[in-house]
Amino acid sequence: MTRTFGTLREAKAEYASIVHRRYEAARAPLSQVTVDEWLDQWLSVKAEDLEESTAYSYTMTLARLRGRLGRIRLQDLTEDHVDAWMRWALQEGRGRGGKPGTGLGATSVEMSLARLKEALDRAVTQGLLQVNVAREVTVPRRARKAERRAREAVPPWSVTEVRAFVRAIAGDRLQAPFLLALMGLRPAEICGLRWAAVDLGEATVSITNTRTVMGNDIVVEKDAKSLAGERQLPLPAPVAAALTAFRAAQADEKTAAGQGYEDSGYVLVDARGKALNGRQLRERAYKVMDRSGLRRVRCTTPVRAA
Repeated sequence: MTRTFGTLREAKAEYASIVHRRYEAARAPLSQVTVDEWLDQWLSVKAEDLEESTAYSYTMTLARLRGRLGRIRLQDLTEDHVDAWMRWALQEGRGRGGKPGTGLGATSVEMSLARLKEALDRAVTQGLLQVNVAREVTVPRRARKAERRAREAVPPWSVTEVRAFVRAIAGDRLQAPFLLALMGLRPAEICGLRWAAVDLGEATVSITNTRTVMGNDIVVEKDAKSLAGERQLPLPAPVAAALTAFRAAQADEKTAAGQGYEDSGYVLVDARGKALNGRQLRERAYKVMDRSGLRRVRCTTPVRAA
């Protein structure tokens, strides 16, 4: 049976309703419900109260568990199962194709455990389980400290390094977006920024929108995360000049492309007007860093003196 809906939210709500009715109809053989099946049911209902990007994050976070725990009957799941998964994830969780690999970070493992605990809490409420067997499973303090030390071992750029990066991007097509990153804008904010929010006359930029890509092709655009995230910032003279030059360059590119130009209104676009995403912005920044002999860092805002 195929049905269509006006919005993704309506489709998800109907899907959740179908899953719930199917579950109620098959409620008698509770002993056959697997961890995978319960996570599917829990996620379908939970997604109704989550933003699309958050629901996607939940799905990806729980996917780390499914390979080793998913086929276990929900009522057979034990604390030992969960603890064994946690220790495996810390040691080999990044393996691909069955080959041993490096472990997941402590924070990633903690996020997966948190979602599993939340799903099992619901199973207890529904009477499927007597206790939440994951409740007392925690990432060892030693692993958390090791992750913290590893992060501290890679300090952010010094002022000298930031100045070197600014020199390296001079004349680069994406100089303006790179400078916005140095101002502290997040990749999602730069990707969601439209020219309508940039006032070159007053030298200000309004941050009200974010744009992210889930997986490889699902675009999610939404308001800033909070009222504090919605802000108007003054544009330093070099940034305003770079944005002015970037807008002029895009006008020339639009003329050259003709009808093939995608006039989206975004600031961060390629030469044919197609909006770029945060991953593409980081990859291009990394190329500049590598070419200039600079350390790769995710945050390019200077926080310590040279």
